[in-house]
Amino acid sequence: MIRLILLCWIALIFLSAGFANDNEGPPNIIVIFADDLGYGDLSCYGAELIKTPNIDRLASEGRHFTDAHTPSPVCSPSRYCLLTGKYAFRNGFYSPVFLRAGLQIEQEQTTIPALLGRAGYASACIGKWHLGFGKKTPDWNGELKPGPLEVGFDYYFGVPVVNSHPPFVWVENHRVVGLVEEDPLVYGREAVTEAFPEKLDLDMIGGAEAAHALYQDRDVAETLTEKSIEWIEENQDRPFFLYLSTTHIHHPFTPAERFLGTSEAGVYGDFVHELDWMVGEIMTSLEERELSENTLILFTSDNGGMFNSGGQEAWKLGHRPNGPLLGFKFGAWEGGHRVPFIARWPGQIPPGSTSDELISTIDLLATFAAIAGVALKNIEGPDSFNILPALIGEPQQPIRDHLIISPMKHRIAGLRFGDWLFINGRGSGGYDNKRDTEYVRGGPGAFLLTEQSNSDIEGGEFRPDAPPAQLYNLEEDLSQTTNLFESNPEQVKRMRALLRRHRQAERTAPER
Repeated sequence: MIRLILLCWIALIFLSAGFANDNEGPPNIIVIFADDLGYGDLSCYGAELIKTPNIDRLASEGRHFTDAHTPSPVCSPSRYCLLTGKYAFRNGFYSPVFLRAGLQIEQEQTTIPALLGRAGYASACIGKWHLGFGKKTPDWNGELKPGPLEVGFDYYFGVPVVNSHPPFVWVENHRVVGLVEEDPLVYGREAVTEAFPEKLDLDMIGGAEAAHALYQDRDVAETLTEKSIEWIEENQDRPFFLYLSTTHIHHPFTPAERFLGTSEAGVYGDFVHELDWMVGEIMTSLEERELSENTLILFTSDNGGMFNSGGQEAWKLGHRPNGPLLGFKFGAWEGGHRVPFIARWPGQIPPGSTSDELISTIDLLATFAAIAGVALKNIEGPDSFNILPALIGEPQQPIRDHLIISPMKHRIAGLRFGDWLFINGRGSGGYDNKRDTEYVRGGPGAFLLTEQSNSDIEGGEFRPDAPPAQLYNLEEDLSQTTNLFESNPEQVKRMRALLRRHRQAERTAPER
C-alpha cells in the first residue's frame, strides 16, 4: 500500500511538471560519468584556472548539486554501485580491477540498462568499463563474455580496463577491435603503444600490433564522442539510455594537440578542457536531432580528484582539484567522494537552480525506475533511493538520512548522517604514505605540499595522540580541519552504532 501511494505521488509530480504532455513518452537518459574529476575542477563549481563553458551551460540550463557523493571513492567499485544500486562493500569489493579480472557484476543482479530495457529502452555503454570480463578471467583473444552485454547493455564500445593500464586496445561488444588470429595478444610481451607519464605496465601484455595501432591515446576523446553520436543517431526513434563513461580525466593526461596549453592548470586542466568539449559535442548532437527537450542529461564523476603527478603539478600552479575539500581519490575524506553532479531536463528541472540535497550516484537506478515507470522489487537496487523529487522540485524532507562511504581500505568506513560525518579509524582509508614518499597520492604526506590543515596531522604524519576515529560537522567545518571525536563522545557513540547497523542491514530496498 505504501509503495502504491508513493508511485501515485510520483505520477502526480510528473503530471504537474508536464511530463505526461505532448505524447513524447519517457525521456531519453544520458549519464556522462567522468573519471577522477574533482569537486573543484569545473568553473561552475569554482575553478578559476580551468574554463568549462559547455558543462557550465549544462548547469545554467539545469540544476547542480553541492552535496552529491559516490558511495566509493574508488573507480571500479563506484561503477558497480552506480549500475546496480547496491553497495560494492556488500560483495567485498573495494579496489580497482585490472587485466586479469573477471566480471564483477553478478549476472542475476538488476542493473540500470536491464531495468530500462523492461521499459523499452535501447542502451549502450561507451567508454571505460573497468568491471572485468569473463566468469573468472578475460579471454582477450576470444569472446569477452560475460561482460557489459550480459548485464543488460545492448551495445558496448570502449576502453576495457582503464587508460593507464593494459590492454591498450578497443573492445566492441565481445571482441578486441582489429585482433587477427595470426597476431594474438600475448602475456609478458611489450605492447607496441605510445608511452606517456603514468601509463603503466606496458610489458604485461603485447602482441596484437594491428589492434594496438588502432588505439591512439590522443584520439580517445574524439573516438568515444563519435561513437556516442553515431549510436544516438541510430537509436533516436525509441527511448534510449547512453552511459558515456569517459577516460577523462584519469591519468595519463593525453588531450589532443589542439587542447594543449589551453588552460592555466597544466596538462591536467587541458584534459578537463577536452572533457568539456566532449560534453558540448553531445549537447550539440541532441540539438541537431531535436532531442534535447526530451532528454535527461546527468553529468557527474566516479570519485574525487586524484593527487597523482599531474594533480600535484596543477596544485603547484594554483588549481585545487577538490576545491575546499580535504583529501583525494581513494579516501573517505570529503575530497575523495563529494563530486560535481549536474542534471538538465528541459521543462522538468528548473534552469539555473542549485540543490544542497544529500544524494549519491548509487541513487540513479531507483530514480530511473521512477522516471521510466518500472516497479522495483525489494531485491533490486537495495541501496538506491529515488532522488527524482530533488531533481525536479524541492523535497520538504531529506530523501536519504544516511550514506555509507567505503574507501579502498576495507577496515575503514565512513557514515554520513545529517551534517555529521563519522570515520571509524585514522586517516582517510585511502593512501596513507609516509612523508618521504615522492608519489603520495593524498595521504598525510600530501599535506607537505597542500599545506591543508587537519587536527590529526602534523608534519606530513599522524600526530601520536591523534584519536582512533574521526567526527566532523560538515555544516560548520566543510574542510574537515577539526576532528571532534574527543569533544563529542555521545555523537560518536550514536554514529558508530548507526554505521554498524547500516552496514549489517539486510539487503532490502529502502522506502521509495
